[in-house]
Amino acid sequence: MADTSQLISGVAERYASSLFDLALEAGSVEAVGADLTRVQALIDGSDDLKRLIVSPVFSADDQFKAISAIVAKAGISGLVGNFLKVVARNRRLFTLPGMIKAFRLIAARHRGEISADVTSAHALTAAQENELKATLKSVTGKDVAVNVTVDPSILGGLIVKVGSRQIDTSLRTKLSTLKLALKEVG
Repeated sequence: MADTSQLISGVAERYASSLFDLALEAGSVEAVGADLTRVQALIDGSDDLKRLIVSPVFSADDQFKAISAIVAKAGISGLVGNFLKVVARNRRLFTLPGMIKAFRLIAARHRGEISADVTSAHALTAAQENELKATLKSVTGKDVAVNVTVDPSILGGLIVKVGSRQIDTSLRTKLSTLKLALKEVG
C-alpha cells in the first residue's frame, strides 16, 4: 500500500502556503488564523462534518454545496470562506486539518515563533496556558504558539510536542510504564 502521508502533507502545505501568501498580502493573517481556528472547532465538534471531509463517497459538487452552506451559516467569509470552497471544489477536503495545522506553522514562523502541540486531559485555564508558554520560552529561547488539544483518555498531565521533541508526562503513559515494569518483575 502506498504511503499517502507525504502526499497529504505536501498538498496541505501547498494550499496553506498559498492561503498564507494571500492573507499576508491582504494584511489579514491574524483574522485568517482566527477563522481557521473556528473551522477546526466546527470539525472537532461534528462527526457529520468529519465524515463529509474524509469520505470519498461524496462528490465534489456535494462537498462544495455542503461547505458553502456551512460557511454561510457559520459566518465565515472572505479569504477563508473562498478558500474552503476552492478546497471542496478541488476535492482536497480530506487534507483540511493538515492545511489548518500547516497554516498555523507558517504564520508562527513568520512571527518568529515556534509552535507547540499540547495534549491535555482537560482544558487549560488562561493562567496555565501562559505559564506553559513561559516555561517553553525559557527552554527554547523563542516565543511559543501553543495549540491545545483536549484528550480525556490521557487521564492527567500533558503531552507536549515542540518540533521533533516530545515530552510525555501523561498519567496514561506513566501507568503503562508501571504495568510493563510489574510484568517484568513477576
